[in-house]
Amino acid sequence: MAFDMEERLRTAFRNELRLRTAPAWDATALLPSTRLLLKRREVAEVERALRSQREEFRQRMERLEQRRQQLGQQKDQLRDVVLKFNAFLKVSAARQERALRRADEERARAAGQGAEAARLHRELTGLLRRRERLARRLRSLRGFGDYLRGVLARTGQFQDVPAMLAHFGALAAARAALAQQAEAGQERLAQGWARLRRYQEAAGSELLRTKDELAQLRARLEAARRDALQGESLWAHIQSTAAQKTLLLGQIKLAVLNLFQLATARLNVPASVAPEDTEAQLDTVLLCMQDLAAICAELRPRQPGPRSPRLPVATSVRPLRRRGARVPPSQE
Repeated sequence: MAFDMEERLRTAFRNELRLRTAPAWDATALLPSTRLLLKRREVAEVERALRSQREEFRQRMERLEQRRQQLGQQKDQLRDVVLKFNAFLKVSAARQERALRRADEERARAAGQGAEAARLHRELTGLLRRRERLARRLRSLRGFGDYLRGVLARTGQFQDVPAMLAHFGALAAARAALAQQAEAGQERLAQGWARLRRYQEAAGSELLRTKDELAQLRARLEAARRDALQGESLWAHIQSTAAQKTLLLGQIKLAVLNLFQLATARLNVPASVAPEDTEAQLDTVLLCMQDLAAICAELRPRQPGPRSPRLPVATSVRPLRRRGARVPPSQE
């Protein structure tokens, strides 16, 4: 700020010098002392002008400072006023919002009460109309009541009119149930027809596929027949071979059975062997032969000569049970 003031003073001094120019004196006519006095007088005038301008500028700056202070105070006051006004506006907005909310609630409550009152009025009107309608219906059905009482008196099967009505109501309910069952049966029948049509369509497509498969199977059947002819010829050969083997096996079993019966009958050996158990029969015959060989060896211990051949060992693990009976010497 001091720099601005100095600049302003210089500008004012230059302007003052331009305004107060010295008169055009003849430099040759004036003395040096006179020119010095003139210069001093001009400098003094300029100094007075500068002092007056400085004083005026200082006063102006003081007024500006006072004005600035006043403006600052006013600004602070305005800030306080604005803050208070904003707070007042917030409070007013909150109050207004609460008031609007209460007003809306009151209007909604009033509308609800009005709607409830209108609904109750409509219900009352409807009930009154229904009452009038029921009264008219009762007057119109009075003749039917007399008729029902007459029917009750003529039939004599029921105690009162409600029992008779309950009976006929049960009959009507049964009829309705039967009708409902018939309708359900019709629906099931329709569903069955629909399933049948779908099945026919599926069966048609399946029949086409089956025909194709049948053609393939026929081709395979022809090939299988050719294979079967070859197999039959082989089977006939196998059967003939099996018959021969079976015949031979039967002869062997018969021979074994004859040997078993002969051995047990000659030696009086009790045997509990089934007729079809050929292996056990062979074991029994071998045991009998071994016993006979042992007996022969005991009777002729010192006789020189070739030794009798040894018999094969029995294949069965079941021992020969003689129940403690001794073979007679004649049979030995």
